[in-house]
Amino acid sequence: MIKDIRGLHHVTSMASDARQNNRFFTDTLGLRRVKQTVNLDDPSVYHLYYGNENGSAGTVMTYFPFPNMMLGRPGVGEVGETQFSVPKGSLKFWQDRFTAQGVGGLETDTAFGANRLCFMGPDGDGLALIESADDNRAPWLADGIPDDAAIRGFAGARFSLHDTAATEELLGFMGYQRAEKEGDVTRFIIPNGNGADTIDLAALPKTPFARQGAGSVHHIAFAVDNREKQLEVRKALMDTGYQVTPVIDRDYFWAIYFRTPGGILFEVATNEPGFNRDEDTAHLGETLKLPGRYEAFRDQIQANLEPLAA
Repeated sequence: MIKDIRGLHHVTSMASDARQNNRFFTDTLGLRRVKQTVNLDDPSVYHLYYGNENGSAGTVMTYFPFPNMMLGRPGVGEVGETQFSVPKGSLKFWQDRFTAQGVGGLETDTAFGANRLCFMGPDGDGLALIESADDNRAPWLADGIPDDAAIRGFAGARFSLHDTAATEELLGFMGYQRAEKEGDVTRFIIPNGNGADTIDLAALPKTPFARQGAGSVHHIAFAVDNREKQLEVRKALMDTGYQVTPVIDRDYFWAIYFRTPGGILFEVATNEPGFNRDEDTAHLGETLKLPGRYEAFRDQIQANLEPLAA
């Protein structure tokens, strides 16, 4: 069994409009844009990262905004809901804020003993705020959002699957422990994690498969401390029969990828070197940063990207 996973590292989704996406996550949700760079495989498209002050593992939502991309269709075989942790008693603040700003899909419920506020991102993204009484992670404090309401980072994520058995086995191998079951949803928790500790598996046997598009999660990443631990995880997965990519340099972390039995793309990413490797922490996300191989084309790339601010 793998013992080096620390919880979630980041969640990467797709969007149809960079400016709208940036406004929603920085203004509406009050996260910090910790990096603006480009898709390493397609430099005509931004890769935007939002999180806490430092972009700590377990706090970072990232997006590929493909201009005018078709909306995704929710279904099974995907991360159906990305969950953020907020302080206990803060959901009224968020419901009022979302209502005033026209955020869609507002719905309150309770799951596994915690109050939740479900909502949609600009492209119908499945998102939720979950109250926690003991999340001590320091938030990024944006204008108009007090400390006693600000997002602390991820709480976890919910997977939508036809059948959960194989993914349950995989999560157990990755060090997650089965905790509780409510209806068709089974919760797994990583012990001594980074705060982004839970994965919920929703069994939806009659639901059609998802179609990826704007608003869909592209992949979900799990955190390990360093490259040495990552190589150990890679070997363990490959010895178990998973087809795992070589280690890939993503500038701010090192990554490996593999496809799960339920169809979801998993990444295992290192906590090193971090988002301050090419920017001072005080100025994270303020300027466009490019991978070295694209720097010679900066003027052309920047001219083709929509400015994030009007």
